[in-house]
Amino acid sequence: MQYFVVMIDYGRRGREAVVDPEVTRREVVSRVTSGEYKNISFIHEIVDACVEDVTAEILKEAALPEPAPGAAELQANHFDHLRDLRKHESV
Repeated sequence: MQYFVVMIDYGRRGREAVVDPEVTRREVVSRVTSGEYKNISFIHEIVDACVEDVTAEILKEAALPEPAPGAAELQANHFDHLRDLRKHESV
């Protein structure tokens, strides 16, 4: 049995795993290209008992830029920095 798990990150609203055994690799690529799947955390291909991370391959097939590693961490650091600046402002 083969299927794909697409993890979508909604930020503060949480995450959603889309798992449908009927969806093929071609369909996953099509959904990424069309924009149906956005803010993808990862895409795993599960074949029998083996799991493989195919995020980069699928994004390359869909001709989308690969997310920069740590992009979410950079944004969190930016917000932390702004919060620290507000804490140390003179009133």
